[in-house]
Amino acid sequence: MPAPRFKELFCFLIPGRFFLIKILLTFPPIENLVIMDHKSFPRFLIIWCGQFISSIGSGLTAFSLGVYAFNKTSSATVYSLIILFAFLPSYLLKPIGGTLSDRLDRRLLMIVGDLGSALGLLFILIMLSSGFQDMWVIYIGVATSSTFVALQNPAYKASITDMVDEAAYSKASGLMQLAESARFLISPIIAGFLYAIMKIEYILMIDIATFTIAVFAVFAIKGKIKADQPVTHKEHFLTDFKDGFKYTFAHKGLLWLLSITSIITFAVGFLQSLIGPMILAFTNAKTLGVIQTIAASGMLASSFFIGLFSKNQKQVAVLSASLGLAGIFYALFGVSTNLVFITAAGFLFFSTLPFVNTSLEVLIRKNVDNRVQGRVWSIVSLISQLGMIIAFCCAGILADKLFNPLLQPDGVLASSVGKLIGAGPGRGIGFMFVLSGLLVTAVAGIIHKNQHIRALEKH
Repeated sequence: MPAPRFKELFCFLIPGRFFLIKILLTFPPIENLVIMDHKSFPRFLIIWCGQFISSIGSGLTAFSLGVYAFNKTSSATVYSLIILFAFLPSYLLKPIGGTLSDRLDRRLLMIVGDLGSALGLLFILIMLSSGFQDMWVIYIGVATSSTFVALQNPAYKASITDMVDEAAYSKASGLMQLAESARFLISPIIAGFLYAIMKIEYILMIDIATFTIAVFAVFAIKGKIKADQPVTHKEHFLTDFKDGFKYTFAHKGLLWLLSITSIITFAVGFLQSLIGPMILAFTNAKTLGVIQTIAASGMLASSFFIGLFSKNQKQVAVLSASLGLAGIFYALFGVSTNLVFITAAGFLFFSTLPFVNTSLEVLIRKNVDNRVQGRVWSIVSLISQLGMIIAFCCAGILADKLFNPLLQPDGVLASSVGKLIGAGPGRGIGFMFVLSGLLVTAVAGIIHKNQHIRALEKH
């Protein structure tokens, strides 16, 4: 299928844009049709549905851009750099986005964030369609989208507290994990087959369309979404920004939890950066998509369970136990090249993640005042995801320059570690997964014994 020309893309996108605006201006908000209280689970479900669809589209793009780059360069470094540029701007700007979400209408910030994210994809689409195929095009586009995620994500997370009662926090968190898991569960298998039959430009078009659906869902919620006791106009933006850090660092249990979580995200960053290059080293994009989808179905099952049955109790014990199991299953990723074994290990690993994420969210949400949740959530992301940034920066280089050469058939470790996990393409990455999994299991024991973290459950 030939790539679309710039003029064709322009004619396709512009009429759709005005059609969407017309719908947004004329369609009655859903609250006009269904009576809802200020704190009403249906309000949350409306926004959640839009984010669920958008997550699928984002997963299509993330998978396809990674495969596209690896096929062109055969470089784990390039693959991990795309992930880094897609993550770093959002990471750095989330404290600012969080502060804004405590001062402004969170609903408006979600709309602007989603529309801005679509602009980054539109840039990649136009450049690739015009013949520019250098990797810097992808880097700039995903970085632009990530910048606007810094507005959308803190507002979305903080708005949950405004829309649902405390008794429903676990259920809402479980459903949020379900929506986020869609990019791992549904997107890879679809993207793998789409990538085989169409140009990547058309996959980008699909993702842009899902962003418009997310905007429509947020627009359907009538009225502003703000903190129960919003800050006064006399307070300076920088004061709010600093207060968010002071609030976080004043709570030792919260700070301990976030510091340990950053070690976990370091290991997860390795997995996110290198699972594609490891599997693509001995198979194709279709197989990679099927493996990722089956593995991520473990997250789907766990998220459904949490959303329907979970209660706000014994969160530290659940966190420690699920994280310990996650480390074991993570290590199993790297011990074999058997695709069935890798898929089974992935299923078990992903099944633990919703329990880990939900426990973390509930512990934080119960210990943070709603008036500062926007800025605190952004700082939570800043600290806890520091390890992931470090992993994105070094994972590809370590794989290409150190671990993969060590486990080539003539490598230094081929006669020792290679006898256990194999030697050849991608086995150095497998060894990195084994080491990272052991690290995660060790961290689980620290969480179980830490008194400051256990005190969060008693708050």
